[in-house]
Amino acid sequence: MKWETYIHSDPGVLAGKPVVRDTRLAVEFIMRLLATGWSEQQILDNYPSLTSESLRAVFAYAAECVEDESIYSLHANA
Repeated sequence: MKWETYIHSDPGVLAGKPVVRDTRLAVEFIMRLLATGWSEQQILDNYPSLTSESLRAVFAYAAECVEDESIYSLHANA
């Protein structure tokens, strides 16, 4: 999946945070919903502008961000 089709950043929208295209829903916000126990279906039901594909793009984007080696160095120094 090419997350770039669904996720973008615009300095004029939420201070440039990555959001799902054509929404004001930040990737961070969606990931926090999941972290607090929301299911994918609950997210889709509560935010009808999202699709299954856009949620998969959020996951793909987050996975690519985690691949960044700098996150590992933060935990190594803790």
